[in-house]
Amino acid sequence: MFAKSIGFLIVGAVMHSACAQRDAAPSESPVRVVFFGDSITEAGALPGGYVAQVDSGLAEVFAGRSIEVIGAGISGHKVPDLQERLHRDVLSHSPTHVVIYIGINDVWHHFEFDHVTGTHPDTFRVGLTDLVQVIQGRGATVLLCTPSVIGEDPTSAAPVNRRLMEYAAISRSVARETGATLCDLQQAFEAYLVEHNADKAYEGILTTDGVHLNEAGNRFVAAFMLEHLRAALAK
Repeated sequence: MFAKSIGFLIVGAVMHSACAQRDAAPSESPVRVVFFGDSITEAGALPGGYVAQVDSGLAEVFAGRSIEVIGAGISGHKVPDLQERLHRDVLSHSPTHVVIYIGINDVWHHFEFDHVTGTHPDTFRVGLTDLVQVIQGRGATVLLCTPSVIGEDPTSAAPVNRRLMEYAAISRSVARETGATLCDLQQAFEAYLVEHNADKAYEGILTTDGVHLNEAGNRFVAAFMLEHLRAALAK
């Protein structure tokens, strides 16, 4: 997720099973889900990542329905970066559903990095609102995630953790005001880590480094996303 990392955009559908490629039933329209975010999503579209797991999971749950899953994550990106590439990397695919998982770098880059800066809270709010409304204006359903964790001790009083809570609250507010479906990853991570991280370790439970997902973290996020997408697609 470092700004110096070279991101790549995965624009093809990932790991489609035969079930997902069958023709949709006459009463069901084809579905195209775009996961829009930073390096967590970029890595998530690789084999074993959470996006790839969601793809195979949707194919199983909705066997026979035409479902395409696209990963659109780029390392180091923040809300303003997503605004700049929204049309190219998301709207050009005519999605039916867009999952926005952003916010870590908007917070993290305020603290530990040279030559980069985080996103001001007002800029974060306005930009996130703009992203949601533009996507909704194209007729797609938006699932808006709160930023997950920077360090796996949710009780930490570190400034970066306090700032993360502030930005998670902004994401909740934007979801409420725009009518987007809230996917409260921050709350889900906190509940899990309170139970499974009694030693208050910074990393190693769901992440490799306090931010990026390990194998367990990818399974955790995939299950979380599948739950919310199943509900959205059942409507």
